[in-house]
This record gives sequence, structure tokens and C-alpha cells, in this order.
Amino acid sequence: MAGVHVVECASFVAGPTGGMTLAQLGADVVRIDPIGGGSDHLRWPVAPTGESYYWASLNKGKRSVAVDLRSPEGRELVLALATAPGDDRGVLIDNVVGRPWLVHQRLAERRSDLIHVRVQGYPDGRPAVDYTVNAEVGVPLTTGVDGWADPVNHVLPAWDLVTGLSVSTGVLAALHQRAHTGQGAYVELALADVALAGVANLGWLSEAADRQGERPRHGNHVYGSFGVDFACRGGARVMVVALTDGQWRALQAATGTTEVFTALEEALQADLRQESERYRLRETIAAVLRPWFTARDLDEVGKALDAARVLWGRYRGMADLVADHRQQVHDVLADLTLPQGGGAITARSPLRFDGDRGPVGECPELGRDTDSVLAQVLGLTDAELGGLHDRRVIAAPANSKNQ
Repeated sequence: MAGVHVVECASFVAGPTGGMTLAQLGADVVRIDPIGGGSDHLRWPVAPTGESYYWASLNKGKRSVAVDLRSPEGRELVLALATAPGDDRGVLIDNVVGRPWLVHQRLAERRSDLIHVRVQGYPDGRPAVDYTVNAEVGVPLTTGVDGWADPVNHVLPAWDLVTGLSVSTGVLAALHQRAHTGQGAYVELALADVALAGVANLGWLSEAADRQGERPRHGNHVYGSFGVDFACRGGARVMVVALTDGQWRALQAATGTTEVFTALEEALQADLRQESERYRLRETIAAVLRPWFTARDLDEVGKALDAARVLWGRYRGMADLVADHRQQVHDVLADLTLPQGGGAITARSPLRFDGDRGPVGECPELGRDTDSVLAQVLGLTDAELGGLHDRRVIAAPANSKNQ
């Protein structure tokens, strides 16, 4: 996407993830923040210096512009950047709902072929975040153990991340349309719709309609198949899954339980080659397999499962992944230098083009590129930039000559 210019005026996860994805694909993404930083600028987790690991990583590879978004002059700069002329310009990502000065109609009057992707909470513009939306689509009430009455919230903002990737998809589709028709697009994307689409497309709502109620809670068992965690000798735990008949046969071979399960099938008149049957008898299967795992340490278990090509994974902490990264185990992970000189761990693009993930991207300091972007895109002179600084319409980092 080299040569494509995107303006991002969004905070938190979804919008910045969309912009970061486009930046990793080569687009020139300019992130606009209020002077001093937006509500996510110092969001946890933070470094010992107080810098946000979260903000730094989600905005790597972008250029940073700091503008007084409350002043007419500042808003005019944002409108001018978003609608700047050029075949590869006029692309805006935002989640600024309810601000009349940034409505699509006003932007389209300045550039009719504008591509404008707006992230919303709900389709009607009401606010929402991942954790409130997830509560409303039923996931916390199907998570947890049998008999537990309370909801179980999750840690991962999964709907935010999916929404962010949908933002980048929307931009790509709109660019394709504009290249062929010359028409712009106003693309609205609501977090609530992403979550509803997710659970609907997985068939979960259809199941609830058939049941006329909620799916049962099964703790760490995989729903509708066989998969559960086992403790090894020494305390390490592994997750083992058998979705297919081949995976089920591999698990029996690795644990030496083929004859046991053949006899069990005959006794219970069951066919464990069927995924639904393995799910129905999940507790019985787990009880048969458990002694094999508890009699062996993790290394022995891992070698046996790998040799038989069993589908499995070890439970690990994030500190374990950090240790892996120090040994350069995962090439998707990379080091990032924070503006004050500290270090962070971030990621390259998970997409590999002919084996290449592309560059990591530099972490911008808030407002670092304000002057250069306004000069390059809008043609402002040094004198004009100086005046904007004097009137506190724009800002650069504290160590800038303009501060």
C-alpha cells in the first residue's frame, strides 16, 4: 500500500488497530491527537517512565500530529488533512461520533470522493466498548464451569481487534471501488454489529433458538468436540484437542489407549469416531486419559504427542513468551524503542508476503510529525507554522525547537 495516505482520528483499540494494519502494509498513516494526548495516550500497561506500551505499539509506523481539536483553526487543519487533494489521499478513519464539525456530509462537500470509515459503538451512534458489547452478546454467560451463576468476563478485547481488522478491510474495499468508479464511500462500522455478526456466523444464536435457552457451561472442555486440559507430573498443564477422527486416533496411539476405547465403544454402544460422540462422552474420555498425563512430566508428554501428531498446546504465561522472544523464537515479535529510550515488545505484521512480514515501524512521539505533515500535505510555511504554535493550535514534542 505504499503511496496511499490515511488520516486516523481515533482512540483506544479498534480504529488504531485498523490504522496500524494499513501502516504495516505500507500506507502512510497520520494519527491526529489532541494536544497533550487523547484519553488513550497513557493507557495501561505502562513503562516505568509512564509511557504507554499500549499506545506506543498500536501507533507504531504512523506519523503523529497534535492539534487543538477544540479551536476552529485546529478543526480546519484536520478537515484539510482528511480531504487533501491527490489520487492516493482522501482516506479518513475516525471514531469521533457526535461532533458536527467532522460529519461526513461536511467532509464530502470538500472532497466528493472521500473514503471515510467511521467506527461506532452502536449503529445509532451510542457509545460502547468491547467489554459492554461482549456482555450483551452472551459470551460471559456461556463461559465458566457448570453450576456457576455469575457471568465470566474475558480479558482479551476480541471484538475490538476484529473491528480493527474490519476497518482495514473497509478501507481496502473502498479504495478498490474508487479506483474503478471514482466514487468515494462512507463506511460505518459498529462494534456491536461486529460482535453480533460474530456470534451469529458461528451458529450460536441458531443454537440458542433451538434450545430456547443458553448453551451449558463446560469449563475448559471444548464445546461440541473433545478437548480439555490435563495436568502432567510436576504441575505443568497441557490442552489437548481432537476435532477430527485422525486427531482422535493420534491421541489414542500416543497414550496407548486404543484398545481401552474400543472396549468402551462396545460397552456403551458409541462410535467415538464421531465428533458429537466424543463430546457426549467427554468426561469419560478425560477420566481414561488423565492417568497417562499425570504419570509423565511435560517433556515426556510433549515428545509422545508430537511423535503421534496430536493437536495440543502447553499452558504458558506471558513471561514465558518474553523469555522466548529473548531467544528470538518467534519472528513475528520485535523490539520497539520508546520515545524516552526505554524498550517494549511489539509485533510485525502476521501477514507474510513471500516470506516477508515487512518492517516493525518506529514508535512516534506525540506530535513529532506535526510540522512536517502540515508542511508537506498542506504546504504551510515556517512562518505559518510558527504562528500556529504561538496560538497553541498545534504542538510538537517538548524537545522540539517550536516548544
